[in-house]
Amino acid sequence: MPDTFRNPDAAAIRALLQSVRTIAVVGLSPNPLRPSHGVARALQQFGYKVIPVRPAVDQVLGERAYPTLSDVAEPFDLVDVFRSPEHIAPLVDECLRLGVKAIWLQDDVVDEAAARRAADAGVTVVMDRCIYRDYNALCRD
Repeated sequence: MPDTFRNPDAAAIRALLQSVRTIAVVGLSPNPLRPSHGVARALQQFGYKVIPVRPAVDQVLGERAYPTLSDVAEPFDLVDVFRSPEHIAPLVDECLRLGVKAIWLQDDVVDEAAARRAADAGVTVVMDRCIYRDYNALCRD
């Protein structure tokens, strides 16, 4: 039986959050009432540049939106995912093709096999955790 996926420890998550500057947020909603919107807005307030990845919108939170990660025309350090679990395997495939170094799957976004595949390919993966909560817990002075 293969090893189950394990998130990085708190020190590694802190180091990741302190090293990234630009975050592509897949599934970023233009609706201010949606969790993705609130988390992305907070990430901007923490000093990160947020790149919205969502089809059929031109911009979110004052930033140009792109329909897919492959369409993003600027570099990013981390992919933060607000999509349901059935969308994760193809998204991980896209991340691997693009050479993405870090993937963050938000609360309740769980795909053990896809996370393991990405981790085995050398990608830092955080799964089923909230980037906002972790930033507040690990990076705030």
